[in-house]
Amino acid sequence: MAIRVPSRLLFIDGEWMEPVLKRRIPIVNPSSEETIGHIPAATAEDVEIAVGAARRALTRNKGSDWASASGAVRAKYLRAIAAKITERKSELAKLEAIDCGKPLEEAAWDMDDVAGCFEYYADLAEGLDAKQKAPVSLPMESFKSYVLKEPIGVVALITPWNYPLLMATWKVAPALAAGCTAILKPSELASVTCLELAEVCREVGLPPGVLNILTGLGPEAGAPLASHPQVDKIAFTGSSATGSKIMAAAAQHIKPVSLELGGKSPIVVFEDVDLDKAAEWTIFGCFWTNGQICSATSRLIVHESIAAQFIEKLVQWSKNIKISDPLEEGCRLGPVVSGGQYEKILKFISTAKSEGGNYFHLKKGFFLEPAIITDVTTSMQIWREEVFGPVLCIKTFGTEDEAIELANDTHYGLGAAVLSDDLERCERLTKAFQAGIVWINCSQPCFCQAPWGGNKRSGFGRELGEWGMDNYLSVKQVTQYISSDPWGWYTAPSKL
Repeated sequence: MAIRVPSRLLFIDGEWMEPVLKRRIPIVNPSSEETIGHIPAATAEDVEIAVGAARRALTRNKGSDWASASGAVRAKYLRAIAAKITERKSELAKLEAIDCGKPLEEAAWDMDDVAGCFEYYADLAEGLDAKQKAPVSLPMESFKSYVLKEPIGVVALITPWNYPLLMATWKVAPALAAGCTAILKPSELASVTCLELAEVCREVGLPPGVLNILTGLGPEAGAPLASHPQVDKIAFTGSSATGSKIMAAAAQHIKPVSLELGGKSPIVVFEDVDLDKAAEWTIFGCFWTNGQICSATSRLIVHESIAAQFIEKLVQWSKNIKISDPLEEGCRLGPVVSGGQYEKILKFISTAKSEGGNYFHLKKGFFLEPAIITDVTTSMQIWREEVFGPVLCIKTFGTEDEAIELANDTHYGLGAAVLSDDLERCERLTKAFQAGIVWINCSQPCFCQAPWGGNKRSGFGRELGEWGMDNYLSVKQVTQYISSDPWGWYTAPSKL
């Protein structure tokens, strides 16, 4: 039975609103290349309205409705959102699958993570109350000092298409927990579930303007949002090129940004591993989410003594991956998100000197077989640039130092993995990797309790965990003079 895609408008000030210019963008199912609906296309005019709504929500009743309300009040809404997501899990997972091509079982897992993330930040919102007025130890008894943590204000949240609702939640949940009001701008390539989040917020009675959701194109909606003077902070996940533009826009108003950008993450495999276990983690690390994941460990660095045997294992495991419509049972690799992304990946593959594993295009849909590319040099495009597709490139190493040098031979620094039975060696590589996330004997596990983010051109700032909420809090120092004595720095004027 065909899955109906709800027809939605922009979500501004707690209401559905037609875009000022009444434009819409087609939703294309990447499995069939069919248009299955449309999303509203916001422009600068809609951004202006949404920012105004968020600003009013922040200050309404002197902030008592949201920004300065207790964390327990905000937690109630976050838990209600989590419950609604869980209630609609099956429907939301199907919408995610047909919108971005993600296998249904992955999409269902994402929905569990979405609900869990809202629950987690509900707990942190409640805990924030107890942390207020944390005392600061001072060297002078005539003063006392404490710290307040306050919402940073109106925040712009710009999110990608590979985990449409989950990546949005990584920003929305901590921002709302902190007491911020927000404008969410998801990718135009996959916005359907983010608009359903708007419906969830409406159903649970989230105060108007606390979360506004604008779908639309980056230049028409994302750019004016990032440059808006009444936006106090920007949080962005996406390409390094766009991240650079957002930094430039934020710099005009000296506003903070947090950026989670691209990656070209290594996975180092030593000779003492179980080959089958290592092979599965290696392909999972690169082909999970149809290979479209910023932290994909897409540069395999394998010990030369097992390289031939390990590559054979990888090919065997990869051939066993079920490539199909994402809604089919057992699908493990669906289509990439769009025709543009499909052509981009094919271009990467065609420019690589040596290709292991073939790729194919079904009659319809943007499907790619996993590509395993060997005989790679460090100057090749496939080694240096992010592909964002199911493409694994391979180099061998002889010594531990060589493996570390190869692993760090990148402009990026998001993730890195090491597979070895020697845990002391794993510890050495953990310290040597120039990355914000390290996996030992696995690749890609992610938990909302642990920090997520990178170094170098992979961005800065951390999402998730307590660090994720800190992104949206401003620290205020309060110091009080408590002595009854005069300060006595200046000579007092005569009382005559």
